[in-house]
Amino acid sequence: MSMRVHIEKKYKNEAIENVVVTSLFDVILARRSIRRYEDKEISKNVLDKILEAGRQSPSAANKQPYHFVIVTDSEIKQKMSGMFSRFLKEAPVVIVGCANTKAILTGKWATIDTTIALENMILAAWSLGVGSCWIGSFKEQKVKDLLKIPKNLKVVALVSFGYPAETPKARKKKSTHELFSINHF
Repeated sequence: MSMRVHIEKKYKNEAIENVVVTSLFDVILARRSIRRYEDKEISKNVLDKILEAGRQSPSAANKQPYHFVIVTDSEIKQKMSGMFSRFLKEAPVVIVGCANTKAILTGKWATIDTTIALENMILAAWSLGVGSCWIGSFKEQKVKDLLKIPKNLKVVALVSFGYPAETPKARKKKSTHELFSINHF
């Protein structure tokens, strides 16, 4: 079944306006970090699809040892922006990924599982015309205090989401020879 036929069957009763069906590989190659956003809200329908992409991500033993705080409140985003990245206040949505590193059996994989879920959301967003930026530089305790995140969770990353108001160029990447080895290092 082609990607378009699958999507049309899946969403036959929903309006899927502004959805461009493209290959995952094209999405990966085209994605850029976006730090400037249009003054436009992300619809519930689009946000739900982004969140569903995260929910469907794989995790160790399918334990899903994570929780995501969806921040849309302007005052909270303003405070976050003052503490970490200035552009957070302009993003319609900021998703804070939290890992339960104390989870039984799979706690040691929780940070990786959270990262995989966030990446699924980032790629899904881009495929829907929504840009994002991964933020790894923050004061964890300040985020936890601001968002009332429980002590047992580790804040892995913040990701801003919004419709791009910029078109960054592709950044230079290392060659495959520098990054990959076959059978041994």
